[in-house]
Amino acid sequence: MSLKPKRVNFQEIWENLEDTMKGVITLGKVPRNIWNDRFSDIYALCVAYPEPLADKLYDETKSFLDNHVKSLRDDVCAEGEQGLLKNYHQAWSEYSQGINYLHRLFLYLNQQHINKSRLSDAEIIYGNIGENQEQMEIGELGLDIWKRKMIEPLKEKLLKLLLNGIHLDRIHNAQQDLNAVIRGVIDSFVSVQEYKKKGNLDLYQKIFEEPFLEATGEFYKCEASKLLQEYTISQYMEKVIQRLHEESLRCKRFLHLSSEVKVRMKCEQHFVADHLAILHGECAGMVKAEQRQDLKNLYLLLRSVPTAIAVLISTVLDHIKQLSLQTVLGLRGDNIPAQFIESMLNIHKKYKQLIAEVFEGDQNLMGALDKACSYVINYRQNTNQPCRSPELLAKYCDLLLKKSSKGMSDSEIDDRLSQSIIIFKYIDDKDVFQKFYSRMLAKRLIHQQSQSMDAEEAMINRLKQACGYEFTNKLHRMFTDISVSQDLNNKFNQWLKESNIDVGINFSVYVLQAGAWPLGQTAVTPFTLPQQLEKSVVSFENFYHHSFSGRKLTWLHHLCQGELKLYYLKKPYIITMQTFQMAILLLFESNDSLSCSEVQNQLQLNPEQFSRHILSLIECKLINTDSEMLSDSTTLSLNMNYSNKRTRLRIQAAVQKENPQQELEQTVTAVDEDRKLYLQAAIVRIMKLRKILSHNSLIHEVLCQSESFAPTISMIKKCIEALIDKQYIERTPNSTDEYSYVA
Repeated sequence: MSLKPKRVNFQEIWENLEDTMKGVITLGKVPRNIWNDRFSDIYALCVAYPEPLADKLYDETKSFLDNHVKSLRDDVCAEGEQGLLKNYHQAWSEYSQGINYLHRLFLYLNQQHINKSRLSDAEIIYGNIGENQEQMEIGELGLDIWKRKMIEPLKEKLLKLLLNGIHLDRIHNAQQDLNAVIRGVIDSFVSVQEYKKKGNLDLYQKIFEEPFLEATGEFYKCEASKLLQEYTISQYMEKVIQRLHEESLRCKRFLHLSSEVKVRMKCEQHFVADHLAILHGECAGMVKAEQRQDLKNLYLLLRSVPTAIAVLISTVLDHIKQLSLQTVLGLRGDNIPAQFIESMLNIHKKYKQLIAEVFEGDQNLMGALDKACSYVINYRQNTNQPCRSPELLAKYCDLLLKKSSKGMSDSEIDDRLSQSIIIFKYIDDKDVFQKFYSRMLAKRLIHQQSQSMDAEEAMINRLKQACGYEFTNKLHRMFTDISVSQDLNNKFNQWLKESNIDVGINFSVYVLQAGAWPLGQTAVTPFTLPQQLEKSVVSFENFYHHSFSGRKLTWLHHLCQGELKLYYLKKPYIITMQTFQMAILLLFESNDSLSCSEVQNQLQLNPEQFSRHILSLIECKLINTDSEMLSDSTTLSLNMNYSNKRTRLRIQAAVQKENPQQELEQTVTAVDEDRKLYLQAAIVRIMKLRKILSHNSLIHEVLCQSESFAPTISMIKKCIEALIDKQYIERTPNSTDEYSYVA
């Protein structure tokens, strides 16, 4: 075949081409050689000499398709409405495939004539020629003709039959053989405009989707009213969820995927949004009874409507608050810290699991759980009294970390300590917790009461992860002092050997940094060392001052303890006791009996300390008295008939028992002082950086920097005034509401 342009007889070629087109468009059998010949004929017409006949070919093809679709429409309507859907679907299935084949047959016309003459997007936007005047590719032309000649004239009849078919499917009375037909007809509304770059769903939305959504709304509006009359709220929610699921499957079965969201919104409007008052009214009862399945269904329905879930969230929040308060305010007994912490952990675990399982771990409901726990943990029965939670948590940790925590394995203790961090994160006054925890840690370290040093260090690391290094800095320094003291004792013993000094007793010392240890609340007690201890103390002071110059040692005898071996009884005993008690007993090495005034004068103990320690020795029956009431003249003597089943024991009364209320008040007072210093330092830092700041801006920045507690505005104002008095900052001359930094 020659590719050169030549003269052709259009009519002769067109007659052959038209016959082949009829076979192609009706899916008839077209032999390969005929197909190839017609392909060549189209090429010949497009490059004909002296003038190409492509435009004429396009016009004749358009006329052919117009007539063909009109003929198909007559066939489709032949049986009336009864067979309209099936006939339309059958005609479309044949035509859509046929036009695709025809598009391929006209490949040369599409690519070399129509596409090259098509305007660019810029020409369409800025030019004077509209898109409608352009020639379409044959496939697009065939679809456009189907839309204009088939869909437009039949759209009302088709819509009526489609809506009726889907309605029958909704009431479970559908004919299964119609499902594919309905889907095919609806797909045709989309397919005829798929070639468009923009608005390819316009026809589908206008002809079918909009009326369908309106019909859907009417159907489910009636359905919702009917279900509410016939069923309980629990049953209603189950039915609604079932209906929504069915409608979702129906959308996938019949509609374009873009319609599913719109249909669901229409259903939710009539099932949920229109009846929010009823659903919200049932919230409180379901939450109080913790009806899991009902709550799950309620959540699934409410979350679909904007802001509707807020009522459920607030109801859950109030329920957790009330239940938690009832639990923790009703605690009685000796071990209140453990009861409080474990009760709150159980509540937190229970509702966290409930939210995960029932509410799909919804973050808004998790936030409600956090708010409820924070409210209860920081709750104050009396606004004038400090919150007890920091103290209780510190005591709970102390119970777990002490050697006295019997009946629990190391892994169980570690797990409980790890869980306690959950409560710690909710505490507002973390600095109050730190103060209590550091005091209790100090006692455990000094008196060697820790269950495990690894557990102690692990707990401090957890606190550091929650609050940062600054929060646990002093706690780490306390640990450092203990380890350094061990090395120091080894060096001291080596120094004694080298100096050939025998102190006569086993002696070890903890050297503690004054700034790291919370020991300042207890005043240093006056005390005269017994002769048996004096040499060891003096030797250590000589060693320490020889090793370190410029350091001052302050002996805290009230925190010391020792082991005393008793050989004057029928069998020897080893008793661990406080230093003051040991000093009292040592006086009886050279005396059979002493009066209270003599003991007190020799040891120089104040009356309170003397009374407390002598009573502890009398109560454990190591010392006898000649009268029940103690006075200066009361005679004290060793109990030579003392006996005990155990040969190694500890006098438990040695450690002073503090009044809990007094301890709380002292701690809160100390925390307030620390807070004032912290805030003053923060204000100075901010002002040094900013130079000039307004009052409100300064307060805002101070609040942002306060992580371990939430300072009150009045406290910040007092700190500002204190810094003005100290001349760190001053009010600017221009405004009394503005401060400047004094360099």
